[in-house]
Amino acid sequence: MSAERAGARDHEYVLDEIDRQLLTLLQKDGRLAYSELGNTTGLSAGAVRARVLRLQEDGILQVVGVTDPLRLGYRNMAMLAINVEGDIDATADAIGEVDGVIYVILAAGSVDLLVEVIATSSDELYEIINRRLRTIPGVRTVETFMYYRIHTHRFAWGVVPD
Repeated sequence: MSAERAGARDHEYVLDEIDRQLLTLLQKDGRLAYSELGNTTGLSAGAVRARVLRLQEDGILQVVGVTDPLRLGYRNMAMLAINVEGDIDATADAIGEVDGVIYVILAAGSVDLLVEVIATSSDELYEIINRRLRTIPGVRTVETFMYYRIHTHRFAWGVVPD
């Protein structure tokens, strides 16, 4: 992700009611056709397409297929609580480049980073944590929280009203 794109997330965008409708609809079903979105919002398919593209270009919307790693053969998932010494951003960048790392959060509280990791086996998870992540400069401590399973995975939370 470019620095410009990453910085785009640092400020709040002004969304109108149509934007909110589109985002809410796409959170429920990201495969809706522009014509279907247009019927609901009262816009033409072309106008909806232009708005959706703007929301994507502005970094507000990303339409992806969401999967359950445990059902795809990743038998081990864990959340890692990592404390860092030195530059947290640089350490987070390095952690984000490791295969198997799927989520990196800069946190406030007793840990600096929360990192979600997936692996096909316990041995692979051990390799990722012990041989790759713990050796990254700046990683001071790692506490591992293994997942039994995913209970709630929610992506449709609506949009904050004005």
